[in-house]
Amino acid sequence: MLKERRDVLLPESYKRRKIEEMEERVREIKAALGKALFIPGHHYQKDEVIKFADATGDSLQLAQICAQNKDAEHIVFCGVHFMAETADILTGVKQYVYLPDMRAGCSMADMANIFQTERAWNHLQQFFDDTIIPLTYVNSTAAIKAFVGRHKGATVTSSNAHLMVKWAFRQKERILFLPDQHLGRNTAFDLGIPLSQMAIWDPVKDELVYEGNLDEVKVILWKGHCSVHVNFTIQNVQSVRQHYPNMRVIVHPECHHDVVALADHNGSTKYIIETIEQAPPGSEWAIGTEMNLVNRLIASHPDKKIISLNPHMCPCLTMNRIDLPHLLWNLEKIVLNDPINRIQVDEKTAQEAITALERMFKV
Repeated sequence: MLKERRDVLLPESYKRRKIEEMEERVREIKAALGKALFIPGHHYQKDEVIKFADATGDSLQLAQICAQNKDAEHIVFCGVHFMAETADILTGVKQYVYLPDMRAGCSMADMANIFQTERAWNHLQQFFDDTIIPLTYVNSTAAIKAFVGRHKGATVTSSNAHLMVKWAFRQKERILFLPDQHLGRNTAFDLGIPLSQMAIWDPVKDELVYEGNLDEVKVILWKGHCSVHVNFTIQNVQSVRQHYPNMRVIVHPECHHDVVALADHNGSTKYIIETIEQAPPGSEWAIGTEMNLVNRLIASHPDKKIISLNPHMCPCLTMNRIDLPHLLWNLEKIVLNDPINRIQVDEKTAQEAITALERMFKV
């Protein structure tokens, strides 16, 4: 019987251990557990964690890799809470998913909880009747994915958002896009929907923000955002244009619409990485995304001039809660058969969330 404990704080002893000692211990545990252990690491993780990852990628990509790995009994997900939830949803019943630090959440995902969403849906039905289909970014809780699954909607990624919005408009006249308003706005705008046909749902005030005839609304954007990507500004882009006239600006579509409009390229984390990899030597790039990834791209491509679009940018604070001491602590608890911080989604929520995910996979 697997024992588990949750929400316990990192013991002080781990804070006093030497880095070399912790690294060697992680290597020992990985060797001892072999295929029974799998460590996925998100692109935004610290180098001290990424160096021990068995696979790196974005959130859904890593969850899918976990699902394909039938040998791993223990999956220590180095990312944030909603990512570990998705991994648990997609993996088998005899596979256990852990988050090294339970404080590693996602501010964007937390901006849409199930109570707010159910309440909003009831209000929106009164405004628009049965003309809305919900879409949720995979950067959302399992409960929100399940809600979307129940209401005939689907999940989206930043890579396939255009495809999924097109699919949604073939199902219903309007879409509700959760929880990131900027990805929803930028995607819909790219597909020809004017900003004048986009409303905002404010979950705090429980109100629809829109000036005009409601019959013209095509997209309802949940008032949520990524706390990292909203810190890139039009002033940042203008500064790059002024000081580096040959530099290309590439940003994530979670950025403000004005920033995306001024950039030379915009796309998912995978798109950004591939664009830099394929760029010719000597090319110059200002990247608008999380700092750990930008620094890694700088180190990996010394033949190119790469900077952060915002020179005062800091890494994702919640993602960075995962560090070497927490990773080691989690692994040592698994070895002792006293695991901590297991992420487990209840069966009903998991099944409804899978419905939303499968609709996306089919498209």
